[in-house]
Amino acid sequence: MGKENFFQRVYEIVKKIPSGKVMTYGQIALRLRSGQAIKITPRIVGFALHANKDPKIPCHRVVNKVGAVAKNYAFGRGWKEQRMRLQAEGVKFKKEMQVDLEKFLWNPQS
Repeated sequence: MGKENFFQRVYEIVKKIPSGKVMTYGQIALRLRSGQAIKITPRIVGFALHANKDPKIPCHRVVNKVGAVAKNYAFGRGWKEQRMRLQAEGVKFKKEMQVDLEKFLWNPQS
């Protein structure tokens, strides 16, 4: 799988995350591993999201395994921008940079 194809697969998953919900980098990596010979890690998913230039792809809906937003979020003012976008969708935070995953984690069945 080439880099461009991999990035597109990441973006297709992210586009499905509903407004007001989040997924983790690890969840996305697990979905992409199916049938792959290479190991896909949460870090590689983060790399793909950081490379995204399309503001229509809701990268702000992806957080780390404990719900923390990205310190170097690609659009706007870093983590504050990501937090602002999530709050605008109704997502609540347990701490300044940590989403309440118990309430806002999206875990699709398929």
